[in-house]
Amino acid sequence: MNEQEKHTDSQEEQKRKIRARYMGIDRDELEFIPAKPKEKLFESEAQKRVCAYCRVSTDDAKQTSSYELQKNHYEDMIKEHPGWTLVGIYADEGISGTSLQHRDDFIRMMNDCKAGKIDLVITKSVSRFARNIVDCIEKVRELAGLPSPVGVFFETEHIDTLNSTSEMMLAVLSATAQEESHTKSEIMNISIEQRFSRGIFLTPKLLGYDQDSDGNLVINQEEADTVKLCFYLFLGGSSTSEIAEILMDLGRKTKLGNRKWTGSSVVSVLQNERHCGDILSRKTFTPNYLNHKSKKNRKDRNQYRQKDHHEAIVSREVFAATQKMLAAYKYRKKGYPLPILQVVDGGTLNGFVPVNRTWTGFSASDYTQASQSAYDEAVKEIDNTQKQDSHFDLSGFEIVRSQFFSTRCNPAITISNGQLNFNTACLKKFKNVEYVELLLNSVEHGIAVRPCEKDNPNAIKWGKLKDGKWFVLPKSCKGFAAPLYEIMGWEKSCKYRFRGQYQTNGNEQVLIFNLEEPEIIKSEDIVCEEAETQTEDIENSENTDKIKKIRKKKIVYPANWVSGFGNKIESGEPLILQRFKYDGNWDVLRPAKMVEGVQIFNKETIDALMNEAEQMIDGMRDVI
Repeated sequence: MNEQEKHTDSQEEQKRKIRARYMGIDRDELEFIPAKPKEKLFESEAQKRVCAYCRVSTDDAKQTSSYELQKNHYEDMIKEHPGWTLVGIYADEGISGTSLQHRDDFIRMMNDCKAGKIDLVITKSVSRFARNIVDCIEKVRELAGLPSPVGVFFETEHIDTLNSTSEMMLAVLSATAQEESHTKSEIMNISIEQRFSRGIFLTPKLLGYDQDSDGNLVINQEEADTVKLCFYLFLGGSSTSEIAEILMDLGRKTKLGNRKWTGSSVVSVLQNERHCGDILSRKTFTPNYLNHKSKKNRKDRNQYRQKDHHEAIVSREVFAATQKMLAAYKYRKKGYPLPILQVVDGGTLNGFVPVNRTWTGFSASDYTQASQSAYDEAVKEIDNTQKQDSHFDLSGFEIVRSQFFSTRCNPAITISNGQLNFNTACLKKFKNVEYVELLLNSVEHGIAVRPCEKDNPNAIKWGKLKDGKWFVLPKSCKGFAAPLYEIMGWEKSCKYRFRGQYQTNGNEQVLIFNLEEPEIIKSEDIVCEEAETQTEDIENSENTDKIKKIRKKKIVYPANWVSGFGNKIESGEPLILQRFKYDGNWDVLRPAKMVEGVQIFNKETIDALMNEAEQMIDGMRDVI
């Protein structure tokens, strides 16, 4: 007998033994112990500690009857059933069922079940218990898995969760309830959109206003004085926390009648556009109907604004100025509560606008309008894309393009989105100068740096002297970077470096940087050399998980420089830029003047508001 035949016989013998084993033994030799009959919930008189859970989804007075009827029904039902003891009625009123958050009595009921105080929970329906499939199944399983299992009986669907056939039915019904919530949510969103698009706005309770019988906002003068005080003190330089302390000292009440104020509650007053008579719909929205978490609307949903919807408490100018201050709250300095948009209207720096690097209240169009205001009408119409010569191609020196040489010994600045860096050469040019002012010309596309006093609201401490050496201090310029990148059409992912020209004339000195000659520094991911040797086709490689990428800086030059690339640069044969130096009227230190039509508030206006605020405070103290 060969090996194959032996193997076949062995398999047949194994099969015969298995068949013999599974024929079993005589059943008379076994003792049968039957399982305890499954308890039928309403037929059993076994002792059970029972509670009921009921909920209505809104706190509308009209639903109070439904809420009370549910409670009464379950109290009677539990008391009348033999063997059942009423533990309590757990009830949430005015809470949505799509999420378990904020359902305090539901959470308390779950904790009592875990503590062994409850054997059975009765509720009206799956939709009353939870409309979220995940929450419903999770909580039912959690209760069934306790050391002393707790069942849930859904009265409408007649489902007992301790019954083995209940989970599939429960999953189907939960899905149906969840989809019902989704449908209702969509219908409500459509209804809200239709209301807003026709100028039918929601008008919740608001400090400073009461509602008449038609729901219209009518000024409450006592509360309106509190609102005015918040705006006037904030524009006068007080912080929101300081305003909160003043309001509590004066005993002023919130809309809910509380005398407790915080900085955040003051901010909510200052940010509400209804106080200037306007109304803006859908400032927040709820992206997920299951968790009900609201999100600030950043053009994710349609919005509608109606001006002069109702009588204003503060002027639109006061409100707009307040929003600008809130947008750049860290800017606030003593004596300079609100920056003024100014422009130099003559001399070498004609058209340059002093810039505060942290102030975010001015847009790109504000800076452009300010620069243009310093030129005559003809210059205002200049098409900057076609302009060839620039008057700040300063000196009469022949120099090579700065981007082909190190900037270590030459003044240079690097601007990235949110960061401004001067190199040490800039610091060394201005001897014994600790503070400088930054200026932007959005028409000529230039940046200027000139010395200034420490108390200048735009002053930048651009370095420090230590052991006889200057050290650069990198500066954040988030307020300035955003409009600058928009004006120049720059990419936010890139850094821009510029060589500067230092010029003096008597006691006057200035650094000017031409923004149209940038060295652009862009970081990109490249495949490292070791990885390149692993495969010739990265995209089609089966070993892409082994390919490593590294970050590398890439220098990008303007397209019109391409003709100079690849040419060997000999000393004595430099690439020349045509430049000429300033003549005549320097006046670098000329004071900037306020720009008409852009600046909302001046010192006199703020002083007037503060005087009114002081009179209001005196009147409020007399009432206390």
